[in-house]
Amino acid sequence: MSLQVERNEAVAVVTFNRPEALNALDTATKVALRDTLKELAEDTAVRAVVLAGTGRAFCVGQDLREHVALLESGSDAPLSTVREHYNPIAELILTMPKPVVAAVRGMAAGAGASLALLADFRIGGPGTGFLMAFANVGLAGDTGVSWTLPRLVGHAKATELLLLAEPVDAPAADRLGLLTRLVDDDEQVLPVALELAARLAAGPTVAYAQIKRQLAAGSSGTLREALEVEAQVQAVCGQTADHKASTAAFVQKQKPVFAGA
Repeated sequence: MSLQVERNEAVAVVTFNRPEALNALDTATKVALRDTLKELAEDTAVRAVVLAGTGRAFCVGQDLREHVALLESGSDAPLSTVREHYNPIAELILTMPKPVVAAVRGMAAGAGASLALLADFRIGGPGTGFLMAFANVGLAGDTGVSWTLPRLVGHAKATELLLLAEPVDAPAADRLGLLTRLVDDDEQVLPVALELAARLAAGPTVAYAQIKRQLAAGSSGTLREALEVEAQVQAVCGQTADHKASTAAFVQKQKPVFAGA
């Protein structure tokens, strides 16, 4: 299977499993990822998601061998895949009503880099690298990179990374803010990501979902619009059992236990 899904209590681990192709995204993998993310978004038993890759890379983006074959065949698939696969995948990750952690072990290139940038947290190691490879094959960015990248590194740096399409090594990625945490050993990337996901899964996941919603609104709207969304999400959070129980625990000087509801 080109995509593996494992569940460890409330954490779902989605792993790209095409190591011989550096986890390049062929059509089957894109379909499986889109459908899996939709399922996980709707599954209330899953309270955090980890994205990972087997072998030497996280994901190097579009499978160019398949892409070239489709171009030569005259199929419209190379053009339709953005609307059919990449756009839905980007929206599903960005709007996932639970935290998403990317374990970026090895290279994340093209759409693979875009996928990592859509996650709420990115853990990397010494061998981690990012490459906005789109221009190297005569393409513009996709899978949400035009939205995420400027928000992480600023417009000028995003322009540089996309137009020059030069690799970014782990220390530079850490300095730029492409990584949430840089660990010392590549073998620790996934364990650290899993540890973070488990911590998040034990937290107030309704509040996490609403925080993600308000950040998305606040980054692209006016102050008045942001304030309205804040009022809406607080109304949601204020009615949760987690809010009531954790507030009572605080007053009683006890450690809160969050049920995610």
